[in-house]
Amino acid sequence: MMASTANHIWSMEDVLGQGATASVFKARNKKTGDLVAVKVFNVSSYTRPYEVQMREVEVLRKLNHINIVKLFSVEEIHMNSKQKVLVMEFCSGGSLLNILEEPENAFGLPESEFLIVLHCVVQGMNHLRENAVVHRDIKPGNIMRVVGENGDSVYKLTDFGASRELEDDEKFLSIYGTEEYLHPDMYERAVLRKPQQKAYGVTVDLWSIGVTFYHAAAGTLPFVPFGGPRKNKQTMYKITTEKPVGAIAGVQKVEDGAIEWSYHLPHCCQLSEGLKTQLVPVLASILEADQEKCWGFDQFFAETTGILHRMSIYIFSLQQATAHRIYIHCYNTASIFFKEVQKQTGVVPELQQYLFQGHHLILKPSVKVLSFPHTTPDRPLYLVSCQPEKTVGTVPREPETPAMPSRFEVVADFSFCKAIVGVIHQYLRIARTLQKHQELILQGYYCYFENVRTECSTAENKISLVDMKLFTCLKTEEKLHKLSQSSEELPDLTENGKKLRLIQENLPVYNDRIQEFKNKVDHLHAELSRSSETLAGDKSTQKMAFLLEKITEVHKQYKKDRSTGKLNYNEEQIHKFEKINLSANIKKVKSLLREDCSQKYHDVLALSGNWTSVLHEIHSQLKDFSIFFTQLIHDLQMCEERQSKVLDAVLFRVQQGAGRLEPTDGPKDKDHMILRMNRLKDEMEVVARELQYNNSIIESLGSMNTGL
Repeated sequence: MMASTANHIWSMEDVLGQGATASVFKARNKKTGDLVAVKVFNVSSYTRPYEVQMREVEVLRKLNHINIVKLFSVEEIHMNSKQKVLVMEFCSGGSLLNILEEPENAFGLPESEFLIVLHCVVQGMNHLRENAVVHRDIKPGNIMRVVGENGDSVYKLTDFGASRELEDDEKFLSIYGTEEYLHPDMYERAVLRKPQQKAYGVTVDLWSIGVTFYHAAAGTLPFVPFGGPRKNKQTMYKITTEKPVGAIAGVQKVEDGAIEWSYHLPHCCQLSEGLKTQLVPVLASILEADQEKCWGFDQFFAETTGILHRMSIYIFSLQQATAHRIYIHCYNTASIFFKEVQKQTGVVPELQQYLFQGHHLILKPSVKVLSFPHTTPDRPLYLVSCQPEKTVGTVPREPETPAMPSRFEVVADFSFCKAIVGVIHQYLRIARTLQKHQELILQGYYCYFENVRTECSTAENKISLVDMKLFTCLKTEEKLHKLSQSSEELPDLTENGKKLRLIQENLPVYNDRIQEFKNKVDHLHAELSRSSETLAGDKSTQKMAFLLEKITEVHKQYKKDRSTGKLNYNEEQIHKFEKINLSANIKKVKSLLREDCSQKYHDVLALSGNWTSVLHEIHSQLKDFSIFFTQLIHDLQMCEERQSKVLDAVLFRVQQGAGRLEPTDGPKDKDHMILRMNRLKDEMEVVARELQYNNSIIESLGSMNTGL
């Protein structure tokens, strides 16, 4: 059956939504073919006062915002001039409620999509408040989605049938809204039918927004009495009004049982701890039954806009094997960033070192976060503590699996299958997370190994430098020793010689130790390569995805069976066989996660814990070597100074013609000896300068790769 206005036409079967006073259909413009949504009011809507009937139109006409569904025109149905039709923007992506009812979103939206919802609702609500409009029926079903050309979502507030103009300090008495999202004061009167004369302000929209945001983040309603909100209304009211300060959810799991309060979003939701930390205080402050204690819109907008304007920086704590997302303002400094990292990891700023793209990243405390390199989940900043950290890893919490109905029953089987598809999606997400964290662990340690290898090479270069200088000092020592024997008054170089020979004896020991470090790193690298090969050949997530497709197919079939109602004998047998296959596939998915994904992940965790211990030991000894090298340089410089004094004394005596210096038979011999002494002194000065220059180069190169 078709219906139309002067400019638009639609099928009565293309229903987008239905309410108490109107139905919404997908329609087309008769001239252009453009899709629109038409809201057709039913007979009961005309029993309302005329000003109430026109309120939605008047409100929509004054609104103009990307996050508000547009009103194009008001038309009348052909053959019925009294039946009004609102021609509005068509939202191809359906409602937020439709999205949340999809099995893959049973545990809430992905973080990226949730942030889009947060942004769009906040911007839309801000436009409403700028125009002194209270919506009074905020819920996921009244938030529509449009998919842009680039695939990004845009969410829009719709259904302004309950809206009205209301300033911040004004109140209203009439009741509108959907009970699960209704403010407790309104719930008491509208649902429980208790007589009361409370007036309601604009903040009632904030309660509905809080419930909506929780639903979008967690995939479930925050307040759930035993049996559900619609079946246990008294307990529903009790939960919302007796909620402790700071709690954002309350669930009653057994009949007449205690309420289990929660002050956090569920662990199974897809939001990072960084975003949860920002979001939970907002939810706690708008899910407040006492309108006097609830935030106002100004504070709500300030706090949510603050969240949306923050940069997100992806961190992977290498030794702890944990992923983090830091939300921080771009104008904040690195010192503030370090403190935010400490809140999530426990690693104090003084011990924090970072790797990025395989290189040591130096972050000065005063540098602005805006200048940080761009990070992604696949390309994070690697946090490496200067001290060993306990390997924590991702603790996979399996979602609760509903019990499969033991008896054949079409509706119960469908409900179970819909729930299990959501659970299997969560299993697959956990498996993919474990696999991704293995990749990050292996990539991070590969970079870590390369940096340690560079440190070892730097240490070898230092030893070579000392060895070269030592050789020169020893040769000089031999020459000066002969000269000093010819004059009893020249300084004694015996202690100098002992010191040089001691250095000569110790250098090979340290050289061997550095080689030992490099061999250890080579061994660790071989272990890492084997783990990388194992990970590359891991097909467990692909197998789980295949099983999910099979389970989803059963879900689709059970959906058809439910719509069919009573099945014939053959259809019933197929239904039962599918149930057996369903059970088998669920067991396979669980087995893949527990015995394959989790086991391989824990194997890599165990290796990384050992790698951390070995690398820390190497670092400690390299640090000791650095101290030893500094001492060697100092000792060699002292030896040079003594040698220089002897040389100066020799030159002085030769020039004065004093002392028993041989051979000095004549002026030519004397000049020749002075020339040799000057050359020797020049050589010593050149070598000293080269030593200092080479040392500075080695130190500068080392500082680019060390510090871990």
